[in-house]
Amino acid sequence: MKKITVKDLVDRFKLEVLAGDQQMDRVIVQKSVHRPGLEFVGYFDFFPQEHVQVIGEKEVAYLHTLSKEERDSRIKNVVQYHPPCFVVTWNQEGLDYLIEHCTRENIPLLRTPQPTTKFIELVDNFLAKALAEEIQVHGVCVNVAGIGILLRGKSGIGKSETALTLIRRGHRLVADDAVVLKKINPENIIGTHTGATRELLALRSVGLINVARIYGRGAFQDESRIVLDIELVKWNENELYNDLEVESKYTNYMDVNIPHIQIPLQPGRDVAGLVEAAAHNWYLQLQGYSAAEEFMQRLN
Repeated sequence: MKKITVKDLVDRFKLEVLAGDQQMDRVIVQKSVHRPGLEFVGYFDFFPQEHVQVIGEKEVAYLHTLSKEERDSRIKNVVQYHPPCFVVTWNQEGLDYLIEHCTRENIPLLRTPQPTTKFIELVDNFLAKALAEEIQVHGVCVNVAGIGILLRGKSGIGKSETALTLIRRGHRLVADDAVVLKKINPENIIGTHTGATRELLALRSVGLINVARIYGRGAFQDESRIVLDIELVKWNENELYNDLEVESKYTNYMDVNIPHIQIPLQPGRDVAGLVEAAAHNWYLQLQGYSAAEEFMQRLN
């Protein structure tokens, strides 16, 4: 199971540490945060104690209405479950009682100026990616007109050269050679780079080039949701390529099916243009339009 630490969270969102500064190595393993509102009023039947606990204005306002004895009892009932950390939003003040309990139980208490809803959205997104199941595949990831595409094929078949042509046409490189695929939810996969290959494209006979420095910042982006899996293959003279084929094919990555297309290579074919066409055609299909179905209807 993937995990990150409280320190990773503090560094990523520049959180202020109010208590538990010696416990920054506490582990976070859940992809979403929780607001312990019901728990502060005494309901613990479904308390997700392994989640980061976010305390907003409503929770603090409620605690302020309680007597010292009642407030101490309610907070003690929550902190005894030892969640990874507590984060107070809106830079709220008057938190001595929270600091006291978190210090006693060695639980990090953090604070952010961010509004509660925005902070939860940012942290949930961060945790979903940081803790996502992932694999690494050989290929090239590009973003064509806002559509994430994984280009695959045998070494030397022309994946990187196709990516270069797409970049020159205004599209973006995400990763070359080693593509990291992350499953951020049951239906979506994002592609990104390994870090070491960020902005770099390897071209045979030329070597490594930095696409951001040569073609500008718009030629690269860190990640993209993968919606098409395109495989470049050698043209086979004995193969019958049916251009009217309407049956959908898929490649499965971590139990997520991605639409799959094979593009046979032959001298003179505009491979980058075919990739662009495939991307735009996928978008039209997403809107409910199929050129093949329209053609069959015309024939009928």
